[in-house]
Amino acid sequence: MDRGLDINVFGKRLSFFFNAHNNLFEEIAKFRAARRMWAKIMKELGATDPKAMMLRFHTQTGGSTLTAQQPLNNISRVTIQALAAIMGGTQSLHTNGYDEALNLPSEEAATIALRIQQIAAFESGVPDTADPLAGSFFVETLTNEVEAEAWNLLNRIDGMGGSVSAIEQGFIQAEIAKSAYAYQRKIETGEKIIVGVNKFQLKVPAFIPGFKVDDSIRRLQSEKIISLKKNRNPARCDSILQELNDKASNGDNIIPTVIEAVENYCTLGEIADTLREVFGEYKCPF
Repeated sequence: MDRGLDINVFGKRLSFFFNAHNNLFEEIAKFRAARRMWAKIMKELGATDPKAMMLRFHTQTGGSTLTAQQPLNNISRVTIQALAAIMGGTQSLHTNGYDEALNLPSEEAATIALRIQQIAAFESGVPDTADPLAGSFFVETLTNEVEAEAWNLLNRIDGMGGSVSAIEQGFIQAEIAKSAYAYQRKIETGEKIIVGVNKFQLKVPAFIPGFKVDDSIRRLQSEKIISLKKNRNPARCDSILQELNDKASNGDNIIPTVIEAVENYCTLGEIADTLREVFGEYKCPF
């Protein structure tokens, strides 16, 4: 906006990435609260076009919820999470493979993950109506509670001077660590049951064949990069990367230069290394 862009134009192109976890109603409420909050934020920033106030988001089922124990149980978890995302209003969905707590998804696991989406889309009837749980006393109350807590958190971050300042002060990392610790404690004490982990275990673990990546893929990609560098204009690439370094150092808009770098076949590694020279790598001080 400071650069003169119209919020009603670029607002339609903004999108978000959320995880979905296992508590069906809580996740639905989370997505509903996010949509409501975004509409309010955009309106306060001056948006007048309803489409610029719409929260567009992609949802991925939560990898941290998947268990290495009895991994086939993860099919049920992913299904619950997918339903929560759809009923919460997601526009795009990724479903995890059941074996992702062990390795990269096998072809079988990837196919089952796809089938979960297809069954939800074509057999369940869930996508046939928008916001199907609107008006439910429980869901509306839960949505209000989630939204109120989210505003409290945002207000605390704003009070610290914004997200960058909150990160520098260790606040966001501390909140994540505190939440993770509390969650793990509940599992270890049995307050929270994770099927197959702290209850309903099997004496003989289920065998899931591991997925292995053929090393020929790495060799092929290395050969492609070598070939690319041989056939591009090295002087032009060096010039663009130096320009990128200069712009990053001066605080200028680097996007046009990054695009130019890609169009001239500078590699992702070269672009990232150039920016690392200027900005370094973030290291948590806590």
